[in-house]
Amino acid sequence: MESHDKDEPLETRLVQVRGQVQGIGYREACVRQATALGVTGWVRNRMDGSVEAMLQGSPEQLANMSSRLSEGMSAALVDALEVTEVPPPFARFERFGRLPTL
Repeated sequence: MESHDKDEPLETRLVQVRGQVQGIGYREACVRQATALGVTGWVRNRMDGSVEAMLQGSPEQLANMSSRLSEGMSAALVDALEVTEVPPPFARFERFGRLPTL
């Protein structure tokens, strides 16, 4: 697992994933993928049926994670991936985890 070096470029992105992404283990798969890539942040279900994730890492880590999110995981059928870059300053996440549904 890669970790964030204080000198490497760090970016933060808010991602909303739409499609069949709830009730199929998508968030758990997201946690596993993020951990494997060294991405920090969080993931949660939204009341509208989408999944929302805050991703933090190097540009390369975030590109890899976004690619995995858009391809879907396990039984997911991803219709759309909306990515919003979060401008600094932003809080630095220590790990990747799940949050309650919003």
